[in-house]
Amino acid sequence: MRWTRWLRVCAAGAVAVSALFSPSAGDAAESHTDRLTDLVNPFIGTQNEGNTFPGATVPFGMVQLSPDTGHSTGYDYTQRRIRGFSLVHLSGVGCAIGGDLPVLPTTGDVTETDYARYAAPFRHADEEASPGYYRVRLGSGVQAELTATRRTGVQRYTFPATAKANVLLNAGQALHKNVSSTVEILDDRTVRTSITGSGFCRSSRPYTVYTVTRFNRPFTAQGTWHQGAITPGGTRTSGPGRNGAYVTFDATGDRTVEATTALSYVDAHGADVNLASAQGRSFDLLREDARRAWEDRLDDVRVQGGGDTLRTTFYSSLYRSFLAPNTGSDADGRYTGWDQRIHRAKGFTYYQNWSLWDTYRTQSQLLGLLAPREARDMALSVLKIDEDGGWLPKWGYGPVETNIMSGDPVTPYLTNAYQQGLLKGQEERAYRALRKNADGVPPPDSMYVGREANREYLARGFAPYIKGRPYAKPGDSDYHHGASVTLEYALSDAMLAQMARGLGHHADAARYAARSRNYRTVFDRSTRFFRARDAAGAFTGQADPARSEGFHEGTAWQYQWLVPQDLRGVIGLIGGKKAANDRLDAFFAYDRLLKDPAGTARNVWVNGPYAYYNADKYNPQNEPDLIAPYTYLSTGRPWQTTDVVHAALTLFTDGPTGMTGNDDLGTMSAWNVFSSIGLFPVQPGYGTWGLSTPVFDRVDLVLDRAHYPRGGLTVTAPGTSDRDRYVRTVRLDGADYRRTYVTTDTLRRLGTLAFTVGARPSEWGTAADAAPPSLG
Repeated sequence: MRWTRWLRVCAAGAVAVSALFSPSAGDAAESHTDRLTDLVNPFIGTQNEGNTFPGATVPFGMVQLSPDTGHSTGYDYTQRRIRGFSLVHLSGVGCAIGGDLPVLPTTGDVTETDYARYAAPFRHADEEASPGYYRVRLGSGVQAELTATRRTGVQRYTFPATAKANVLLNAGQALHKNVSSTVEILDDRTVRTSITGSGFCRSSRPYTVYTVTRFNRPFTAQGTWHQGAITPGGTRTSGPGRNGAYVTFDATGDRTVEATTALSYVDAHGADVNLASAQGRSFDLLREDARRAWEDRLDDVRVQGGGDTLRTTFYSSLYRSFLAPNTGSDADGRYTGWDQRIHRAKGFTYYQNWSLWDTYRTQSQLLGLLAPREARDMALSVLKIDEDGGWLPKWGYGPVETNIMSGDPVTPYLTNAYQQGLLKGQEERAYRALRKNADGVPPPDSMYVGREANREYLARGFAPYIKGRPYAKPGDSDYHHGASVTLEYALSDAMLAQMARGLGHHADAARYAARSRNYRTVFDRSTRFFRARDAAGAFTGQADPARSEGFHEGTAWQYQWLVPQDLRGVIGLIGGKKAANDRLDAFFAYDRLLKDPAGTARNVWVNGPYAYYNADKYNPQNEPDLIAPYTYLSTGRPWQTTDVVHAALTLFTDGPTGMTGNDDLGTMSAWNVFSSIGLFPVQPGYGTWGLSTPVFDRVDLVLDRAHYPRGGLTVTAPGTSDRDRYVRTVRLDGADYRRTYVTTDTLRRLGTLAFTVGARPSEWGTAADAAPPSLG
């Protein structure tokens, strides 16, 4: 375990740390022997549109084998029938995708081909889940168990005694739109499929997955179906509509059937290669392998203090942060590129599934910190998208661009990778791709939209809001969100300016830095809020910032702080620190929050998982204002950041409703992890980390020595609690520290970050030079 190595590495520094916080012997023993996987609850977020899934997967695995209950993104805790256990699920997305090849065990005659009709009832009392494992007893009496390897899903079904124990493999139905499918029964143990689907949100581009399922013993009967027509003894079916196969076993003696399904986005051979990599081990051994993989990953963060609920929500969030992006290359290194051709990844693993508009704010930074080797391969994969397909992605699923969401999220994603040292040897390659993206627009005949409104933005300093403009390509249009797009482009320009400066491209750096101030072009001095401008340059839409138009999934209230590159400038536009603090207090309902933090978070801030508009309050369920609680670090009131962050943390609970909005491939989960530790990326795309009070007495992070020479970081806040939540002092490696942020360069050299806390706000972090820097 990495934790054991960390203990040996840090033995010499233990005396200094123990002077700050010394747990009892019992606490220490518990901290180092408990299985962290036992603290993870995969059911968190499976109700009220968190859109997580409870099934089996491994860190960054290609396969997420999980039950589908009829909800558009997979599993809904309130539903009571399982349609099948399918191979692909993205954690927390807001649009239907995945659900390929739902497989369901049944008994008796096969008479139905629609999984909504043959779905099996179940009870939550007969269900359990943990990292890498899922089990449920169906109403039919069949017990289903699931586990996974990196590229396969493994099923074990225990039937009641029957001569008609069936396994249904449905290639023609999924969570997304099924275009066509083919099913072939190759022999008395093997079924192969190819499935072409499309339709993520407004995207219509098709992609194909290939599967092969191998059973551990021969089946006694078989058949296929197309639409409602069942063909006993059939071996092949193909075309649009419902296609599937069933295989039947005699379970009067041996009642257990095991099956391994391999997935490939390349071809049938790729599925065979992936299947071979998982053969020869029993279900129980593979389940233990999956648990150990998760234990090793979670073991990089050890916390002390906090109650059971706090530890469960924390480690469950850490778990979800490691679910994506997903392995895209097969065991032989081949992958399907965005040019729809087959390529081979050499010297790295190719990853796919990019919810960049979300993850650039939190999750990518967490992976860069705790999983830098994988994070480097992910960044290289994004560069391969540019090389293979001709442009950088916006929101990618499998081998296609969906163009979902707006702005330019790939720039802060890659500049963050650069700032965290993940692009060693590839810096200029990355910079060329980013410069092309920042200064141009993809060709009309490509599937990309890139910075769709870039021509107007470069010419006039803003992206126009053109209501009802026809979509040029499937997906979202930047022209429909001109105000927020301008802010997003300007943020990206600021981060690219920092990368250009670091690489010695000083003319480019000055040019992008000047563009980073374009946020001012959409600032309406009459309302002192950001506001959309039409094609003629006039402010448009309602003046009321709570009912503003031209903002993507938010209002002017929620976007007003999305200028992390220059909060000092924004504060000046608003009217100074007092005016900014008054507005922040109104935004967070701060007076009410002090009296009832949890009630304010749940009843004032939260208006529903998709209630993005007509609001003047903080929305902790969505991405645009995730950084907003940390704005107080720039207005001289860091204690209010702690108040707001700790109130928001109450929204993370240990039940099915314990997720705040769509998790969006770990974005919300990573917010929880960082905010609980007391270290948050306040300038996404650049190496600035805001400080706030941790919720644990001690956190030990194991860090990769190639990037962090000390091999780890210990964060302490002895006695932290709901009452004693205010920072009194901060010390870095024993030295007094008065700023409200640290840099990535500081983190690389740091061994201990020590907070002392108290029941009242202090003067810490209130000096004029304590605030995070402006990057203009």
